[in-house]
Amino acid sequence: MASGFLRVQGNQIVNEDGVPVILRGAGLGGWMNMENFITGFPGHESQHREAMKEVLGHKKAEFFFDKFLENFFTAADAKFFATLGLNCIRIAFNYRHFEDDMNPRVLKTSGFKHLDRVVKLCADEGIYTILDMHALPGGQSQDWHSDNVSNYAAFWDYKDHQDRTIWLWEQIAARYKDNPWVAGYNPINEPCDPKHIRLPDFYNRLENRIRKVDEKHILFLDGNTFAMEWKGFDRILPNCAYSIHDYSKMGFPLGDPFKGIPEQIEQLEKQFVRKMEFQIKNNAVVWNGEFGPVYADPEKEDAASEINEQRYNLLETQLKIYEKHKVHWTIWLYKDIGFQGMMHTSPDSLWNRTVGPFVEKKRNLQLDAWGKYASKELEAILAPLVQWVDSVSPTAKATYPTPWSTIHHIQRAVLQTFVAQSMSLEFARLFEGMSLEELEECARSFHFDRCVQRHGLNRRLSSQNKLPN
Repeated sequence: MASGFLRVQGNQIVNEDGVPVILRGAGLGGWMNMENFITGFPGHESQHREAMKEVLGHKKAEFFFDKFLENFFTAADAKFFATLGLNCIRIAFNYRHFEDDMNPRVLKTSGFKHLDRVVKLCADEGIYTILDMHALPGGQSQDWHSDNVSNYAAFWDYKDHQDRTIWLWEQIAARYKDNPWVAGYNPINEPCDPKHIRLPDFYNRLENRIRKVDEKHILFLDGNTFAMEWKGFDRILPNCAYSIHDYSKMGFPLGDPFKGIPEQIEQLEKQFVRKMEFQIKNNAVVWNGEFGPVYADPEKEDAASEINEQRYNLLETQLKIYEKHKVHWTIWLYKDIGFQGMMHTSPDSLWNRTVGPFVEKKRNLQLDAWGKYASKELEAILAPLVQWVDSVSPTAKATYPTPWSTIHHIQRAVLQTFVAQSMSLEFARLFEGMSLEELEECARSFHFDRCVQRHGLNRRLSSQNKLPN
């Protein structure tokens, strides 16, 4: 039994008895909010689903996606997660499970089928859940993970997108308001408001409306610009935790390797502390909602073992920093096809055998933004264009989002949006002609019993998952 609802007290999260609770866990991404690098498709989830429907037909596509949701997280996953001593899963979901753009403000209760199931499976194992709306109407960021099929975040310019989001959170809060195993709600993942001030204004409106439905649950509020900036924030809302995301370039293929030297460790902590200056100043709860390296594939990289050991060491260093500062965390991510997850599909699974060559093609073309590898061919093509853009428009490189340079904007607009979405049907046709039994076998590739543990990662998470109170 949960010791009542969790709540914010000063800069701590406590249970009903006032005892501090430290949330340690992972993000369940790629499940109710599908992402290209997690399962292998190009572009964006909504395009992927439409392409699969066009190729397979409505009935077979619906059958496959339901079986995918069913197998991706089961009782076995929850039991395993609990054995690691972890106590929190952040469940990422796409608003489209609960509302259609062509039928707004009409709740699709079918969306709760698997969400209810996983919330209960986690509760049965003593695991709290944080409900994370990863994709919002209009797109809250310029990037792929908000299922935004362009590089324009329309959410910020249209009040109706914002009002629909508030309405949907009212429906979700009404459903879970009496569930103490739901730690709280993460209303917007990685918002990117170019003007900054609209985000805190939206949080003020959202908090007021949710509290009329649910007075108990914590709101976990991401900072602006991929949860890294706090411009325009001037106060702390009641019973709210404030979230940062803390990825290090040293955990990715194009970053410098982590050697554990003092300068790198100092850089890691400095980067982390900078992001949470707002929380420190206001004595607020810090939740690190996402972090974590990606990992090299031994079948594709000769130095994979050395690379991965460096990234495990990076992760250990980050976890020690989080322990020092007593923050709550959920690593990204729990399960995928072999790039970053604590669990991943087997290379011998029907899914991996079906999509493997296409995933390699995507990697060579840099169609996925996450963890992309160097490409001399693409560099030769894009470098002159970047140079030309910067020469004719010197301010281009400063275009929001803050961390993006000219090359990032071009890659997002051309490779990861235009080219990637043009290949949606090519990916879907990999499943053309499959029977229902074969489609179910593809979905079962994601079942816990068929997946492979990333032991090095899980061992470190298990040994570093607790803080002294």
